[in-house]
Amino acid sequence: MTKALIVGSVALDSVETPHGSVASALGGSASYASVAASYFTDVGMVGVVGQDFDPAHIAKFRGRSINMDGLQIVEGKTFHWSGYYQREMNQAHTNTTELNVFADFRPKLTDAQREIPFLFLANIHPALQLDVLNQMKRPKLVAIDTMNFWIEGQKQLLTEVIKRCDILLVNEGESRQYCEKVNLIECGRELLNLGPKTVVMKKGEHGAVLFQKDRMIFFPAFPLAQLKDPTGAGDTFAGALVGYLARLGEINDDNLVRAVHVGTCMASFAVEDFSLDRLLTVNKDELISRVNTVRSMVQLPEIAHSSVEDHGRS
Repeated sequence: MTKALIVGSVALDSVETPHGSVASALGGSASYASVAASYFTDVGMVGVVGQDFDPAHIAKFRGRSINMDGLQIVEGKTFHWSGYYQREMNQAHTNTTELNVFADFRPKLTDAQREIPFLFLANIHPALQLDVLNQMKRPKLVAIDTMNFWIEGQKQLLTEVIKRCDILLVNEGESRQYCEKVNLIECGRELLNLGPKTVVMKKGEHGAVLFQKDRMIFFPAFPLAQLKDPTGAGDTFAGALVGYLARLGEINDDNLVRAVHVGTCMASFAVEDFSLDRLLTVNKDELISRVNTVRSMVQLPEIAHSSVEDHGRS
């Protein structure tokens, strides 16, 4: 039984980084998120591609046992993004964005898909996110992602989506852009006030921050000596988070912490190669090793109360 439904873009990416380049490689938010989630639960993908989409790419998804009933194949060309990263590789620079068949994408869920309990709405137009939400029955969890483009041009619609989600995933720049504030703590609190129970702020190579009403938790990223391509890291993180929660079945504070932790570690695989090449080869032992490495990074000794008393007080 499919437990996680992921709706987003399936794309062909042309990417250049200081470590090489690829042309028309498999990409898209739904692609990364679905593969990441598939390591933990049964996944259904909803997206659209053109007739130019290589059947070998679909075979990669099927190789991860991802249900492809929701992938529309229509006349035209697949969504294509072209961009590059400079030496620091902390920001994508867009050359071209060709929406192609994605411009007319209208997700239509089957009766079975409407019943799926865990829903991740990846980076698509907020109107489409709302449309999918209106088609769903009563999902146990709704997580959404967005990007600066929608914050700039569709903020009102995006706000309506945020009000209806359980988990909002957003990066630092998007948080500041939406809230029109510099301080990320203020941003996290403001986003929580819109309605989500949890806000997860993605910080790239610096990990993530979980915001909830009564707590804030920082998560380090897995330390990598070298990365090849950051494209899709945030989508991988989100897909793993939702997939892991679907595997556990119960949404509580401890499981959310576990899911964010696992998500940061899964994202570390995605950036080690171009496209989904590395993400498709992760094995259980590798993931557990990285999870344990990050856990060991944050084990701090207790500080005795007497060691911080005011030394100068008489």
